[in-house]
Amino acid sequence: CGGGLITEPLARLGAQVTGIDASSDSIEIARRHAVTSGLSVTYVDAPPESLAKAEHVYDAVISMEVIEHTVDAGLFIEASVRLIRPGGLFIGATLNRTLKSLALGKIAAEYVLGWVPPGTHDWRKFVRPAEMARQFRSRGIAVIATDGVRYHPLDAEWSLSRDLSVNYMAVGVKEGR
Repeated sequence: CGGGLITEPLARLGAQVTGIDASSDSIEIARRHAVTSGLSVTYVDAPPESLAKAEHVYDAVISMEVIEHTVDAGLFIEASVRLIRPGGLFIGATLNRTLKSLALGKIAAEYVLGWVPPGTHDWRKFVRPAEMARQFRSRGIAVIATDGVRYHPLDAEWSLSRDLSVNYMAVGVKEGR
């Protein structure tokens, strides 16, 4: 969940939210900010593997820009899927492994624009949409949408796109009832 950039808007919309992160620093920042904002969010300092072992089940798991930082994307997705009730959603955003993503998602974001610290991304860990879909399908998740995410520098805004060559999101439904 990082500092709570997704958990807080979901809580404002009325969702019961549990944010997890393997970084205790991120969890503490998120906790403090939620309290300051008057929001009720449960934060847990743990990776999804830990919650899956405890048999927690959720309506949805949202993993935004995390998969490309894991040691093993397949194991991360597998643990995340165990957290989803049958009929629930997995929403994942990541970077595609293309030359364009190397130029924009790694070199430009880290070294030119300074959006993230240099060395944040390992391009070899970026996940192609077909690889993500295969990971989903092999774990009982039916892919229902895959959309690109595009940055508009003149407006400083992001939007959905059909272009999956840099950032993209995949949404899937867990089989069963």
